Amino acid sequence: MRLSDLYPPKPRKPATPAAQPARAVAASAAPTPARRLFLLSATAAAAAVAAGLVPRLVRPAVAAEGTNATEHFEVAFSDAEWRKRLSAGQYEILRQEGTERPYSSPLNDEHRAGTFACAGCAQPLFSSRTKFDSHTGWPSFWTPLDKAVGTHTDRSFGMVRTEVHCSRCGGHLGHVFDDGPKPTGLRYCMNGLAMTFHPQAA
Repeated sequence: MRLSDLYPPKPRKPATPAAQPARAVAASAAPTPARRLFLLSATAAAAAVAAGLVPRLVRPAVAAEGTNATEHFEVAFSDAEWRKRLSAGQYEILRQEGTERPYSSPLNDEHRAGTFACAGCAQPLFSSRTKFDSHTGWPSFWTPLDKAVGTHTDRSFGMVRTEVHCSRCGGHLGHVFDDGPKPTGLRYCMNGLAMTFHPQAA
């Protein structure tokens, strides 16, 4: 009888490659397609905010449902005439639903008594008595003057918002949100370039 018959060698366990754990860690660290999409979306959103939220505008017929493109207004001009009457910035906002950069308008810091009117047709829109500091960088009011504005649903930029426009000429003014102060709880967030201010006579 051989000694090896009394003490047979123990079977050896298969060796685990030392590099395997490293590969597993590397694989888990690699971003999945969903995570890559999230990171790209987050980067794009941050870039939009840094650029002034919405640097370019969407035409009403594209951006909105029930848009004012189908409405008829007391004051109406051809596109060429609007371009002549308005500055480039006013045209961008009033006629193409643009958004100015926050804190760029002097009207955001206007605290005198008076009336804010449409820059397109001079219709009175808001009283200074309803203006408040929303800390957003845009002139904000908790209610407009009676029948001064109209609204429609704006679905641009992947959001659903309520667009606000002048009821006399259809010029885009801004949007209204439900996070304002009492008594209405509304915040009419307006573009300063879309308005002019007329101080109250002394």
